[in-house]
Amino acid sequence: MIRTRTRGRQRRLVAVAAAIATTAALTACGGSDDGPAGAVSAGGVEGVDDGSTLTLWTRAPLEFQANLLVEAYNRTHKNKVELTITPNDDYVSRVGAAAGSGDLPDLFAADVVYLPNWTEAGLFADVTEQIGQLPHADEINKGHLDAGTRDGRRHVLPFVLDLSVMFWNKALYQEAGLDPEKGPSTLAEFAEHAKAVQGLDKEGVHGTSFGGNCGGCTVFTWFPTMWASGDDPLLDDGAKSVLDNPSAKQLYGTWRDLWDSGAVDPASKDETGATWVAAFQQGKVGVMPYPATLLATADKTVDVGVAPLPGVDGGASTFLGGDGIGISKDSEKAAQAWNFLSWLMSEEAQVGVLAANNSSVARSDLTNNEHTREDPRLLAINEVAAAADSRTPMAVNFQQAFNAAGSPWVTLVRNQVFGDGSSLAADNAAVSEALGQ
Repeated sequence: MIRTRTRGRQRRLVAVAAAIATTAALTACGGSDDGPAGAVSAGGVEGVDDGSTLTLWTRAPLEFQANLLVEAYNRTHKNKVELTITPNDDYVSRVGAAAGSGDLPDLFAADVVYLPNWTEAGLFADVTEQIGQLPHADEINKGHLDAGTRDGRRHVLPFVLDLSVMFWNKALYQEAGLDPEKGPSTLAEFAEHAKAVQGLDKEGVHGTSFGGNCGGCTVFTWFPTMWASGDDPLLDDGAKSVLDNPSAKQLYGTWRDLWDSGAVDPASKDETGATWVAAFQQGKVGVMPYPATLLATADKTVDVGVAPLPGVDGGASTFLGGDGIGISKDSEKAAQAWNFLSWLMSEEAQVGVLAANNSSVARSDLTNNEHTREDPRLLAINEVAAAADSRTPMAVNFQQAFNAAGSPWVTLVRNQVFGDGSSLAADNAAVSEALGQ
């Protein structure tokens, strides 16, 4: 069984490596932004709605929101979008293979951390002028826009925002003598609250939990603490790691102390990301950093409190994650594809579809809307997305440095939390080496 899983992982790694090599090769061969760029402008700021059939690819974690958006667009437009959902682990290799053979769909979404690489490889059409003509262009989430910007030219719009926030179990807080309406506002308070819940000594219940063998999970939930503390873990446009900064050391030390004290769910040590929020949804975790997009799911089983991720001494931040979406270099219906993107940024899509279904909006002028006014937690999530210290980290080699199984970032995290922490300098240098390749 172990051998089977190992061979499966090896095959996935080979596929991902091949996809990355393919995109790099496209760049080397002069992959261009000029393909459908001229055709995009044919229909003006709203694009063309002439009954064309458009193809759109996205990955499985965004299936819920993608289906809602496509269904709403198809109900109100002559154009029709055909949506293809691909498992998360297979998405990079699928896009890479299609890019190499010229078979990309008209529209495709990309995890925001891959956007710099795929934009540099020329996989998206240049939509700078179209974005600039949108009446609400200045209100669109800058993190996703910037991640898809190359040499001052824009290539993507936000598709679905996935933000990292702090979730806590109000019932466990009440039992532990904590204020169920107030989450942690500093890193020390987070540790205090986790230990208080652990102190209940309830079978199967733990103070906190995290993806201890999942690079993406820890980047998503730990970088915001550094940003809120005034530190940036990446310098030189993502080519240099400074994950040995002061707030990072405080962060590692806090989690190591929580682990040593028994306040962390033991399953966290081997958690690769597939089930990293399951224990919270089962009511067995007191407080933990969490994906905001899963609020509706967690709410079905737990009375959930929500707050921004705090810095060491306060502040608020979030990882502006999720996916950006653009028109592919291979599309022959660029003006029609732009019609979908233009509609995606409308109030009809942002509030009428996304906010109405407990998802974050991508326009700051729509943060306070009829749906968030009914649930302060949704308003808090939208507001932290616009906070000054909320960011999207950008690095061309993000996958190799952070998200890949066994990445140098995963090694750093595991040494810092489960080891003695003495290898920080060497582990940080290894992350820099991966970023600079």
